[in-house]
Amino acid sequence: MLKFTRITIYIIYPVLVIGIMIFCLLTCGGGEKPSAGRQEAPEAVRGDAPRRFVPPVIPVELTRPAERAGYLIAHYWDNFDFSDTAYVHLPAITEQAFADYLDVFSHADRAAVEASVPAMLDRTVKEDTTGTVYRHFLKLYKNYLYDPNSPVRNEDSYIPVIRYILADSLSTEADRQRAAFELEMLLKNRVGDKATDITYTLAGGQTGRLYSLPKEYTLLFFYNPDCPACKETTASLASSEVINSLLLSGRLDILAVYPDSDLDLWKKHAGEMPPSWIISYDKGQALFGKKLYDLKALPALYLLDAFKHVLLKDASAQAVEQYLAPQLPPRSR
Repeated sequence: MLKFTRITIYIIYPVLVIGIMIFCLLTCGGGEKPSAGRQEAPEAVRGDAPRRFVPPVIPVELTRPAERAGYLIAHYWDNFDFSDTAYVHLPAITEQAFADYLDVFSHADRAAVEASVPAMLDRTVKEDTTGTVYRHFLKLYKNYLYDPNSPVRNEDSYIPVIRYILADSLSTEADRQRAAFELEMLLKNRVGDKATDITYTLAGGQTGRLYSLPKEYTLLFFYNPDCPACKETTASLASSEVINSLLLSGRLDILAVYPDSDLDLWKKHAGEMPPSWIISYDKGQALFGKKLYDLKALPALYLLDAFKHVLLKDASAQAVEQYLAPQLPPRSR
């Protein structure tokens, strides 16, 4: 599993820098109106001169933040020289600019993001004939948007990258097979879809089905009792006033499912879980065997409504709590 030592630095740093930059770019007028088409790269990024990233200038007539975000994301890489492979070895410039680019995603609409990603990758393929820059950006996309340890993971934003890999001319057959599998898993149990039904088994041997749980909300919690992050998530949920209020009022079920095969391990720790939860395991090993859910890392939390539509996918305990908090009466919040 990737360690985000360097990446974390470039995730945190943009909060201080790009947050100010994006706020000004998206909310402030001013600046010269750019000429039509791609702006010529300044001297600072050509030849042997010091390299730097130069963001585009947003036209002054675009005044609404959404419009400015749309322009910024469409023209973000206009001044970047994708043919210069030296940028691969300059993370303070390239990876910083990339992290800042991803930060714009939350300000732009989905269509703008889905158009910007392949347009940016098109330029890497066309301008760098070695493929070095293209492979570097693919790695950054995966590290930031797909890796389960990334604090800015966003599967919806990674899907355009996967689809680009499947259609490009540079990836190997092995790359495409891997991308096809990742896409298949990413498209499972997305927000808005009905969750895949599963059969679970309790310690006493009784079985049940996810779709048979009748509450207004169901929190599906895939976990491993030996996993430190799973223990942290369990503790966070167990101590949440929001979660406990909904459990006590009969509006929420928490179905904790152990998907692995070491039943002795599960039985050893099953009694440590909160008694108000449904503590179970996957006796038939269908979760992994049939790849019913994308469980590339545990824990995994799915919040479902009464009809088992996915409200939150692979969310944190904090995100679940924030989503459910408005559902409580004012005096219970």
